[in-house]
Amino acid sequence: MKLHEYQSKELLSRYGAPVPRGEVTSDPEEARSIAQNLGGRVVVKAQVLMGGRGKAGGVKLFEDADSASEFVRDLIGKRLVSVQNPSGMVVERVLVAETVDIAEEYYLSVLLDRDAQKHVVMLSAKGGMDIEEVAATDPDAIARAHIDPAWGIWDYQLRALVASANIPVPARRGVAQLIRTVVKAYHESDAEMIEINPVAFTADGKVVAADAKVSIEDNALYRHPEYLSTADDSAEDPIEAEAARRGIAYVRLGGNIGIIGNGAGLVMCSMDEVKAAGGNPANFLDVGGGAQAERVASCVELVLTDPNVEGLFINIFGGITRCDQVAMGILSAFESLSVDLPVVARIEGTAAEEGIRILQGSSIVPAETMQEAASKIVSLVASK
Repeated sequence: MKLHEYQSKELLSRYGAPVPRGEVTSDPEEARSIAQNLGGRVVVKAQVLMGGRGKAGGVKLFEDADSASEFVRDLIGKRLVSVQNPSGMVVERVLVAETVDIAEEYYLSVLLDRDAQKHVVMLSAKGGMDIEEVAATDPDAIARAHIDPAWGIWDYQLRALVASANIPVPARRGVAQLIRTVVKAYHESDAEMIEINPVAFTADGKVVAADAKVSIEDNALYRHPEYLSTADDSAEDPIEAEAARRGIAYVRLGGNIGIIGNGAGLVMCSMDEVKAAGGNPANFLDVGGGAQAERVASCVELVLTDPNVEGLFINIFGGITRCDQVAMGILSAFESLSVDLPVVARIEGTAAEEGIRILQGSSIVPAETMQEAASKIVSLVASK
């Protein structure tokens, strides 16, 4: 779950990280009042879950409250488009914050290094809006240190990081303290990522988290109910968001052959077989164990909401899942949705004979093996 900037800063502030004062609003007059309380000179930031807000015109500095208010009036309801998000996102709220007199900008993030299967801290003296370009053209400018979640980050790692990243000596103590704070927040909040860009080194020698992004691990949200009530799925794929609401394990992949199975391993094998047969999986969907007809129907309906789906491969191995229940769910979904695309089903296991009997007379093409089913659905879709 991605947090907005204002939520990310609130989280970091609770751990003692220095962040600029500010308030979130969607009302231009309230924005004026907030700006006045902050001294008039403020920065207004669109609160949308996308990168490149600054270049898209969603972040601006103002010298007085009236100008800030007018900008908010124009910005609310506007769609921001960036390189990272070409389809754009509509601005529903803004953060009005005090300005920071920035002398230098650094970059800091803590996240999971999946290749190394470890948590990693990344630090660079070249922070700011062009950090993606820095990562692509000058990767050595980003220092890295793997950390153990049981111990956090050691002092020697902090010293090595700030030195390797070429952080100026006057800023090193403050940056090191910020790293320690962010690492603690990262572990205790079950974050997948915390990114601060920029880390501002101010003219008066302070280190401030001028911007922040935090993403919380979805499977740990039960430990952080305070975020569930403010969840913003506007940046999520709408079908994936609906699947999450239904409690269905679904990932959209962009192909044209929908896949439904029971058990993550079986679904992934089904995807591999479709790919091997020359097709492109449209999704991953695991109906789960013991699924009843209603849940199966809901899964079929979900997959078919993807307009790219041109065929459906259903692969069920019945253990605690009864194949007759699966068959009834498939037919129920097809009757309610008036499905007009090729469907191949491979059903084995508990009550498989009854499940196959239920599907007889329908347009569903049976298959005995996974390979046969994958080959059939790819051929049927190609011949449409």
